[in-house]
Amino acid sequence: MTRAAYRYAIYLSPSGPLRAFGSQWLGRDADTGATLPPAGDMPAAPADWVRAPAHYGLHATLKPPFRLADGASGAMVDATARELARRQAPFDAPLALCALRGFVAWGLADGGSAPMQALADACVLAFDPLRAPPTAQELARRAPDQLSDEERRMLDAWGYPNVFGTFVFHITLTGVLDPATQRAALARLEAASGKLLQAPLQVDRISVFVQPAPGEDFVVARHYGFDGSTADGAGAAYLGA
Repeated sequence: MTRAAYRYAIYLSPSGPLRAFGSQWLGRDADTGATLPPAGDMPAAPADWVRAPAHYGLHATLKPPFRLADGASGAMVDATARELARRQAPFDAPLALCALRGFVAWGLADGGSAPMQALADACVLAFDPLRAPPTAQELARRAPDQLSDEERRMLDAWGYPNVFGTFVFHITLTGVLDPATQRAALARLEAASGKLLQAPLQVDRISVFVQPAPGEDFVVARHYGFDGSTADGAGAAYLGA
């Protein structure tokens, strides 16, 4: 019997030059779980800048990490991802470097995208029947007393405060930084990756990431192309297929 991962998540995982740069910046390849040394003339990011995002791997959240509900399985996550991806059409999303809630990220250059919002909404809805309710401890980690009324409603209904009307697309590149360090990170990332953002992000797949056990780093289980193709990562065994 295939063992389930501790948590599953549905992410948008960049490909091509953005993936190569972002993975090197974070110092970890989410497909393999391997640590990556600095490459070329790109200086290594200070470990305290990237420790938090490196834990999750380079990604944008579509359906946040969840434990499986009773009766759900990794094979059901796989089947849901295959069907959802099959119904999507590729689109482009221009990106820009931005500061968001104390951290640095690649966000949408125009501030919003109807196709991206629709994709995120579809992921939240499709996978929610497989999600176990959050524990009191998990809810407390979201600091509900610091959320807006709408974010609190999203947390109560969907186990995460930033979905649907509160969703903001972002590919996280640092943890929360003080203002001076955030400015330094923005300057370094602009100098190193600014040219990459001249081409839009090509959105043509979704990815299932898994956290094998509590405290362990997330790794890719499988990428699902909108054309029906798939590519396995280090965590494929947790999908049971």
